[in-house]
Amino acid sequence: MKLAITGKGGVGKTTLSSTLARLYAAEGRPVLAADVDPDANLGLALGLSQEEVDAIVPISKMRTLVEERTGANAANKFLADIPDTFSKEINGVKLLVMGTVDVGGSGCVCPEHVMLKAILSALTYRKNDVVIMDMEAGLEHLGRGTAANMDQFIVVIEPGARSVQTYHNVKRLAKDLGITRVRVVANKIRDDGDEEFIRSAIPAEDLLGFIHYNPDIIDADRQGKSPYDFSPAAIEEIRKIKAILDRDES
Repeated sequence: MKLAITGKGGVGKTTLSSTLARLYAAEGRPVLAADVDPDANLGLALGLSQEEVDAIVPISKMRTLVEERTGANAANKFLADIPDTFSKEINGVKLLVMGTVDVGGSGCVCPEHVMLKAILSALTYRKNDVVIMDMEAGLEHLGRGTAANMDQFIVVIEPGARSVQTYHNVKRLAKDLGITRVRVVANKIRDDGDEEFIRSAIPAEDLLGFIHYNPDIIDADRQGKSPYDFSPAAIEEIRKIKAILDRDES
C-alpha cells in the first residue's frame, strides 16, 4: 500500500500521516514514512524528540549523493538501499526526510524530489509493505510528479469551499500522473452541519471519513508530541479510515 497525503497547509496532513503510520506499524507491517514537506514535522508527530529530528540527515543535505544517484547512469540497486541507510526508525516506522531550503533565494529542492521519486521506483515492494508520503502543502509536488508511484492520494480537507477546491485540483492533476484513486478525509469537523457540507461536496465513493475537532491534537502539537499518544478519540476515527483502506487491499 502506497499513500500520498496531501492538502492545503494546516489542514492536518501530518496528523493523519503519522497516525496511519503508527497504526500500521503496531500491526507489525513494515512502514516507510517520507516527510516531503520542506517545513518538516512528521518526525515529531511520530514520536521523535526535537533533538532526534535535528540529527536526521535529510536528502537535501546529500547534494553529492543526489547528483550521483539521479544521473543518467544511476542504477536502481544504488537507490533501494537509501531508506535502510538514511532513515530513522521510531515506533516501528522508518522515517525518511526530504529536507528544506536553508537560505532564502537558494532555489527549490527539485533534485531531491527527483531522487525521492527514483527511490520509490527502485524499492521492491512486498504485499505487506506500507509507504506513506506526507506531502508539502499545495499542488506543486503534483507538477514534479514526486508521488507518481503511489497507489492513491488522500486529500485532507476542512469544511470549506477552498479545501473542496483543492480536492478537485488534486484529482485533476493526479489523473495526469495515472493515479485515478483520490480520496478525502475531512478534518476539524465541529458539528452535523460540517458533516452535511462535506457530504454534499464530496462524492460518497471518495469520502473516507471524518476527524472531529479535537483539543487533544492541539495539545500534542503544542508540546511537539505524537497525536497517537495524546488522543484516543482521534485514533479511533483514523482507525475507521484505515479499515476502509484495508478493505481496498483485500
